[in-house]
Amino acid sequence: MKALTVATVAPIYRRNYWDAVQADALPPGLGYVLFDFAVNSGKKRAVIGLQRAFKVAHDGAPGPLTLATAATHKPADLIDALCDGRLSFLRAPSTWPRFGKGRARLVKAVRKAALAIAAEPVAPTDSAKCLAYCKRIAA
Repeated sequence: MKALTVATVAPIYRRNYWDAVQADALPPGLGYVLFDFAVNSGKKRAVIGLQRAFKVAHDGAPGPLTLATAATHKPADLIDALCDGRLSFLRAPSTWPRFGKGRARLVKAVRKAALAIAAEPVAPTDSAKCLAYCKRIAA
């Protein structure tokens, strides 16, 4: 694990999580929340959480209805709904008393970053702005 580099794992995360949940097809910020949810709780669970936030049938597949519904709502509202649903999901297991604070901090940080992305989307080609933006979020 120590020998892994960002260059090695980035394509794996891109293919197995980002692309698998079709994060590029979602509004700015929402894709990030869904990606993080998928990495930490599984792709199907993350998409079901998104579908529940949309109040549509939840099958765990990011199909046309799920993606079309995302376009009809404010990204900030969807980010909040997905993060709230994720916290509800994370509170259910008996491990919440032991790991809950860390999980809650993670969701809070993801929500904050996603809302910032939604408020000020960065064009993927604007690398200088993106680097400055990412440093600001990490702070």
